[in-house]
Amino acid sequence: MARTKEFDPDAALQSALELFWRRGYEATSMADLVEALGIGRASIYATFGNKHDLYLKALERYVQVQDPRLIADLSRPGPALPAVREVVRRFGGEAGSGEGGRRGCFVTNTAAELGPHDEAAARRVERSWEHLETLLHSALVRARAQGELPADRDPLTLARMLLVLMQGLRVVGKASSDPARVRDAVEQALTLLD
Repeated sequence: MARTKEFDPDAALQSALELFWRRGYEATSMADLVEALGIGRASIYATFGNKHDLYLKALERYVQVQDPRLIADLSRPGPALPAVREVVRRFGGEAGSGEGGRRGCFVTNTAAELGPHDEAAARRVERSWEHLETLLHSALVRARAQGELPADRDPLTLARMLLVLMQGLRVVGKASSDPARVRDAVEQALTLLD
């Protein structure tokens, strides 16, 4: 008879996500994971694979939790431009706020730490960014079709600019002690939608 797991894999994955998000990949050891997850090293390997596999699973979990809110916000019926502004401002607000801002975005953190040398991590980051860009682009196409966005504005280039801005906000928010820096950048960027 097979032994049943004596821990909740879902809760363990969430604990791993929190630890990796707070400390990063390189600064998190297997000993740290054993302590944070409250399970043995052999159970971690048997359930999630090695540290790298666990990190990628935690990244996927993070994206799965974040995406539904973005999808809902950027695809709701009615005027599209206010939703785009709200999402960009929310990214800015999160980037400039206390502990949440200091942790940054797990996707952006992965891009900075692992993206240059880890192909699997870079693919997952790119997939996340493509999804956000597509959501922004679709909302901006709707905004232009509804007359909210001037006809001479290109929704795709605006979506790409907003994606880069939003990711940059997360980086600046991790280290800046001046929330006005992020807030002013958001408001200036949003003038391009007028």
